[in-house]
Amino acid sequence: MTTENKALNKKKSFLDIMIHNEVALSVLVILLGFLVATILVALIGKNPVGIYKTIIQIMTGYNFKKGNFNIRYVGDWFAYSMPMILCGFSMAFAYKAGLFNVGGEGQYIVGLTVAQLVACTFPQIPVVHTAVAVLLAVIAASIWGGVVGFLKAKFEVSEVVSTIMMNYIALYLSRIVTMAIPGTNTYKTVNFPATCNLHSDFLYSITNKSMLGSGIFLTIIAIFVYWILMDKTKFGYALRATGFNKDAARCSGIPVVNTIVGGMSVAGAFAGLAGAIVALGAFSYGRVLSGMDNYGFTGMAVALVGNCSAIGTTLAGMFFGLLSAGQTLMQSYGIPKEIVYLIQGLVVVFIALKTGYKLFFSNIKKRREEKLLNSMNQKEGK
Repeated sequence: MTTENKALNKKKSFLDIMIHNEVALSVLVILLGFLVATILVALIGKNPVGIYKTIIQIMTGYNFKKGNFNIRYVGDWFAYSMPMILCGFSMAFAYKAGLFNVGGEGQYIVGLTVAQLVACTFPQIPVVHTAVAVLLAVIAASIWGGVVGFLKAKFEVSEVVSTIMMNYIALYLSRIVTMAIPGTNTYKTVNFPATCNLHSDFLYSITNKSMLGSGIFLTIIAIFVYWILMDKTKFGYALRATGFNKDAARCSGIPVVNTIVGGMSVAGAFAGLAGAIVALGAFSYGRVLSGMDNYGFTGMAVALVGNCSAIGTTLAGMFFGLLSAGQTLMQSYGIPKEIVYLIQGLVVVFIALKTGYKLFFSNIKKRREEKLLNSMNQKEGK
């Protein structure tokens, strides 16, 4: 093999990776987001090194200013990541069925609201109280998502429109329900009883008083549930087939209506679990929501960056959680906290151009192959 051919094979290998490997494209998207953010931070006269020091500090616990380690940063990182991973699964599960679930935020709010309601009103039985709060939150959000799936499958109602509308219904219904809980003011409910929370003394101790609670175990279970449902079950196969071609799936005997309703129900369940974890793990009281927490909307970006796979969505959720956990720390380096939203927005914009990247690298590959062919023809002509 000539030197020229070897060089071309290396170039082809790289180009093939960028054309066909979704993971490589996701990494490229994240790197582009950081590159643009670095340039912008430098342009406003700040030192962009602070961004990367913050990221290292969150991931390792090492404090560059004090020169010591504090595991609390790592614990808080995981705590921020949990609802983003779960809301990412909510979007991803629906996306596999060919649906665009903009309603993850509403499903999250329903789960959060039901968890708060059960925490404040259910009999105070240790363990059972928390289990019932989480279970009912998941069921309620599942039903909320299933309604959208039914409207889509039975009446061809756009899931984008219906989920957007149901987000606002969920928000204001949450306010009405929460305000009806005895002892609630315009801001918060009474404190949750000790029998209903996801606080863990063990995790609180080993992570040096971080926000990480027992919700991490529920999140790990959810990751395996998503993987098993999507990749190892008939339901997952039917879901993917329906998303790929609904008419072909119907002709193959797949119950398309039930599959779509089931897909949206499971999607809602993941978001509802996120709501329960935030309600019972991050707060000691119920909140009267004045606005949306935006976990559901961030979950859309998480799923797209993670290519809707179990591992990819988990890693993407941890990436977005990393950025959120680092907001305050970035300010200590003189970097505006808004840079986090900027990076998230840039990643979303770049991921939307995924097809454009593939066309770009495909064109480069085509030109190089044509150039090699012409070069070989000229040598043979001599």
